[in-house]
Amino acid sequence: MSTLLTAQSLSLDTAFGPLLAEVTFTLKKGDRLGLIGHNGCGKSTLLKLLDGTLLPNSGSVTRAHHCLLARVEQHLPEDLHSLTLLDAVMARLSPAQQHTDGWRAQALLASMGFDETAWQLTAGTLSGGQHTRLLLARALITEPDLLLLDEPSNHLDLPTLLWLEQFLRTWNGSFVLVSHDQHLLDNVTNGTWILRDQQLSFFQLPCSAARAALVERDKTDAHRHQAEQKEIDRIAASAKRLAIWGKVYDNEDLARKAKQMEKRVDKLKDSQTELSAANQWQLILKGEALPADRLLEMENLAVSPAPDCPPLFKLAIQRMKSGDRVAIIGRNGCGKSSLLRLLWQHYQQPHEDGGIRLHPRVDMGYYDQTLHQLRDNDTLLEALEPFAALTERDRKMALISAGFAWLRHGQTVSTLSGGERSRLLFVGLTLARYSLLLLDEPTNHLDMQGKEALAETLQSYEGGVLLVTHDRTLIAKSCNRFWLMDNGELSEWHSLDGLYEQLTGDHGEVVTTSQNNVTPTVVQVHSETESWLERLVELEEKLAQDLARKQSHQKPALQQQ
Repeated sequence: MSTLLTAQSLSLDTAFGPLLAEVTFTLKKGDRLGLIGHNGCGKSTLLKLLDGTLLPNSGSVTRAHHCLLARVEQHLPEDLHSLTLLDAVMARLSPAQQHTDGWRAQALLASMGFDETAWQLTAGTLSGGQHTRLLLARALITEPDLLLLDEPSNHLDLPTLLWLEQFLRTWNGSFVLVSHDQHLLDNVTNGTWILRDQQLSFFQLPCSAARAALVERDKTDAHRHQAEQKEIDRIAASAKRLAIWGKVYDNEDLARKAKQMEKRVDKLKDSQTELSAANQWQLILKGEALPADRLLEMENLAVSPAPDCPPLFKLAIQRMKSGDRVAIIGRNGCGKSSLLRLLWQHYQQPHEDGGIRLHPRVDMGYYDQTLHQLRDNDTLLEALEPFAALTERDRKMALISAGFAWLRHGQTVSTLSGGERSRLLFVGLTLARYSLLLLDEPTNHLDMQGKEALAETLQSYEGGVLLVTHDRTLIAKSCNRFWLMDNGELSEWHSLDGLYEQLTGDHGEVVTTSQNNVTPTVVQVHSETESWLERLVELEEKLAQDLARKQSHQKPALQQQ
């Protein structure tokens, strides 16, 4: 395989400490790599180093002459917000290409699900999932050999996520994909980079297998470190004993041997196997089961995004009790978050009308995806007060165990990053014992370990849970009931297979999923647009073949057609 890109001894320091230290790797044609690591470890920064947006403090990135590279950003750049979709894609072409290859921009937008009426929409009005499709079209118009994708699955609803998975599975180029979605990575990658402790580990395995291999390597390193430490302690004890004897008996030979052994101890410590720094915080949610048939009942409920807006959907009747872990599934904008907000507002300000009835002893907790229930002006210590009646010392210990050093406890919530704010909210939920828990997109700021911890703790949660998420693995592992919001109605499903098929049916895809092993098989239904695109590809191939002939053998008239 030909080499596309080589990084040699990359190092990068930031104001908050080093991110990368002497990182070296080679990326070859055919590599389809997942890049994983905990939040803040430097994954997005590494992609920016590879495409030249950032420069390292030391080291170099060398790209092969034949390698065309494109990066799909995590967020829509500000300078694109005022452009139309067509102009945003055309901007990646040179002025000469814009005159001859404009049809390619239109074809790409069509293949990304944008019909002709949407081409003149401004990019700033699009949803998060549409942003991802537009950014992909901008990258693909340059016909890259290597794609760098920075968390493209963030904020996507399930149909768009399934579309992205199918696209990456069928794309014939190489890519590096940053994601916390293990299911997506397992289905589309053939290798994994794991970034931690400022170093990059490579495994020729998809994500799940690579993480298991890393665990085994860590166990081996721990045993080796223990054996090395035992030898260091033995030699250090002998050196101390010889030094004492040399001093007591005034024996220079013994004193010299003691110093030699001390030098040997120093060398052994320098070459000792290093162990990875572990994250001490554990996400553990403890609920309280109320001995009642009904925690929550909703009947003839109309859910609107705001009081003066028309309802997004209507609900005939639904009930839940302790032990129910309900996944609420649907497309973006169908009313999932609006339902949770409505329940939270009713809990805070109860009223008879509205179709919501809560158990009189219910204690409700709420994870708001906007993280706005944490007050900006509160200190970290003050932010934990509403969750549980704890002493100041207990709250300080909870913050320290979650990675917030005691010097930061007087810091205000407004100064935290999104990931830190999410972690602080989970610390509060961990301290409380709720009988009903509302979780609105809790995985948006969680890394892979955090998602796994959330799935595990929800399995044993004794209260009731209403969970809004697009994470298929989390749904399958942690939930025992499934509500689908579709076409303005809420319905209960007992199988994820049929639910996913219903949810993606309007998009020309059929998805079958086993609840025990969530591995989708996507069958693309050919539409008129796809037939047209296939014809375009066929004509492009014929044109390329004719252009590859000697000039005397070419057929200009056919080329023009």
